Amino acid sequence: MSVYTVQVEDARPPLGEKPSAGPVYRCIYAKDGLLELPTGLESPWEFFSHSVEKTPRNRMLGHREVVDGKAGPYVWKTYQEVYDEAIQVGSAIRSRGVSPGARCGIYGSNCAEWIITMEACNSHGIYYVPLYDTLGANAVEFVVNHAEVSIAFVQENRIQSILKCLPRCTSHLKTIISFGKVTDEQRKEAEQLGISFFAWKEFTSLATPDDKLPTKAKTDICTIMYTSGTTGEPKGVLLTNEAMMHQVLSMDKLLYETDKVLTEEDCYFSFLPLAHVFDQIVETYCIYKGASIGFFGGDVRYLMADVQELKPTFFCGVPRIFDRIYTGTQEKVSSGGALKKILYQYAYSYKLKNLEAGLKQDEASPLFDNLVFDKIKQVLGGRVRIIASGAAPCAGCFTSIANVHPMIGTVGVPVVTIEARLESVPEMGYDALSTVPRGEICLRGKTMFSGYYKRPDLTDEVVVDGWFHTGDIGEWQSNGAMKIIDRKKNIFKLSQGEYVAVENLENTFGQCPLITMVWVYGNSFESFLVAVVVPDRKAIEDWAAAHNETGDFQSLCENPKARKYILDELNSIGQKNRLRGFEMLKAVYLEPNPFDFERGLITPTFKLKRQQLLKHYKDCIDQLYVEAKKTKA
Repeated sequence: MSVYTVQVEDARPPLGEKPSAGPVYRCIYAKDGLLELPTGLESPWEFFSHSVEKTPRNRMLGHREVVDGKAGPYVWKTYQEVYDEAIQVGSAIRSRGVSPGARCGIYGSNCAEWIITMEACNSHGIYYVPLYDTLGANAVEFVVNHAEVSIAFVQENRIQSILKCLPRCTSHLKTIISFGKVTDEQRKEAEQLGISFFAWKEFTSLATPDDKLPTKAKTDICTIMYTSGTTGEPKGVLLTNEAMMHQVLSMDKLLYETDKVLTEEDCYFSFLPLAHVFDQIVETYCIYKGASIGFFGGDVRYLMADVQELKPTFFCGVPRIFDRIYTGTQEKVSSGGALKKILYQYAYSYKLKNLEAGLKQDEASPLFDNLVFDKIKQVLGGRVRIIASGAAPCAGCFTSIANVHPMIGTVGVPVVTIEARLESVPEMGYDALSTVPRGEICLRGKTMFSGYYKRPDLTDEVVVDGWFHTGDIGEWQSNGAMKIIDRKKNIFKLSQGEYVAVENLENTFGQCPLITMVWVYGNSFESFLVAVVVPDRKAIEDWAAAHNETGDFQSLCENPKARKYILDELNSIGQKNRLRGFEMLKAVYLEPNPFDFERGLITPTFKLKRQQLLKHYKDCIDQLYVEAKKTKA
């Protein structure tokens, strides 16, 4: 297909059968076969223990100590210190009757104790299960019971949350450990339900000396990651030791081929939730390379101050974070005076032109890098050399190639542990064998999940003949990159990583008596939802009469007060139906004309044609995001 992908298999069916799938492709850096694990590597624990042997005194985990309400410099635990503590925690876990294959919950923000607990579980082949409350009401309770979590480590500020659901979690959960301290009242409340509650230091004292570590296999389950999915209860994604290690080595391979790998001198800023697999993989990669990890203090108001103090060389974010940095940069440029603004725009255009011409980032404008862009670099501490983004479509399966400018706007090429193909979706008009191949993205490889925990029915729905059907509609680009153009089942991920089942939301908002039609829109590069709404004419006219607003129906639809009225009513309906915060609308456009078949906006059976709606209302959608961001600012 291109210099960046190679065809490895023609997936067309035997003669006489109807073709449905396109050829199989893999990344050019895996042209001779998908990445293999080195001999003898069985568990992520070996990444850690090998780094301890190599660099025992290197800084590993750091945090800012707070004295009299003021955060000081970062203080650090070395690789040896973290190892010793993980061995203690692992031994203490076993002393509570928790055996290899059992489930251990981890509930809290990023901190040293999170990583230490994860490594303690890895050392004994115990599945760690991240717990987080953003999955919705009662999610922690559901996960604890569904995964049969027998022991849980909990950050101090999450203790009340776990205690609240504790009466309904006693079937399996028998031990809780605070990352810090535990009060007498908290301990008593747990003990009344037959559950032991320990402070961190108290728990580590349960360790016994010379506790031998069990044998681990790469096919063993490493973690169960629960995802919000799209509807109903959270789903437990099973990830093996092999899958986790392959993903880490895949990062290293791609950085080696296209940029520069991490070294012991690098430092990573940890603030993306460790409860999500993206940051777990990134931090495990840092541990594999012997790099340092400095943790965010937990207060978003001081996030950038933490960055300035740490001065990381490796920074991972999500589109929302990068959007904030971009907006902040633009505001500083605009407020810096006419001369600075002209200089910045000239430097930006000059560098962009050279990037588009094929020059590498550090070669495109060395002079302007020193004069202009280094000031922007200082926002992240001044030392950042690698920036990565998660919470994007197909993250972990596809990746952009460094310094290949045409890959902007795509999800890049398959990683070196994945093969990809498109499968035709004729009912949506997508043909995987057309001149421009389009269809559902299907994946197979060494970093794929092993199924949904206790839900073989759901696994069988998405894994067919060894291929995972993502539900994303993709389009192969001429350079071998994949571009996401649609969703098969109208489900997508916001920039923060939350999944949205848009049809469910439209059904909920459709209960509002003030509207006749609603199309909810969001994408993986924005953190919130907007909508185009066809209001009920009488409802708007009645509102106008009651509020002394004049004009015909069309002008009333353009009235900002009318738009806010409808927006507030829709979100009120959402609150009554217990929608989550990210499922609420931030802005609406009022359309006086119903979506119709003649303009191709709906099907003959009145289903929304989302791609056509987006094409028709693109300018309106763009304006809604601009307006909403200004309001938030």
